Amino acid sequence: MTQDAIVTKVLPNDMAEVAVARTTACGGNCGSCESCIFQSELKTLARNTIGARIGQKVVIESKSSKIYGAALLVYIMPLVLFIAAYALAYVSGAREGICIAVSFLGLALGAAIMVLSQRLKKDKNQITFDIIR
Repeated sequence: MTQDAIVTKVLPNDMAEVAVARTTACGGNCGSCESCIFQSELKTLARNTIGARIGQKVVIESKSSKIYGAALLVYIMPLVLFIAAYALAYVSGAREGICIAVSFLGLALGAAIMVLSQRLKKDKNQITFDIIR
């Protein structure tokens, strides 16, 4: 996955801080919907193997598999546990109210697994960026 960025700081050990414009779901025209509550620019570190300087526009790249894995963990896994918990309660003959309560417990379990996994691998397997041009 590639993104455009601007180098804001050159650091030692062939590293650089880059600013990446956050893309919006509405197409980037924030004046039309005014629903964006987040900052429009993110700063991250990237390996600067090409020797980019401050102020240069660059293209950064990250492994798509790590981004897809993070999305799977954050969005899909809690939803799957939510549905699986409901189905399990339903198959075991529980009433509808119990099925709903159990499904929300499954959702909470999915959220807890997500938080714990992120805390355990805080420094391992982070999404890394490389300046490629």
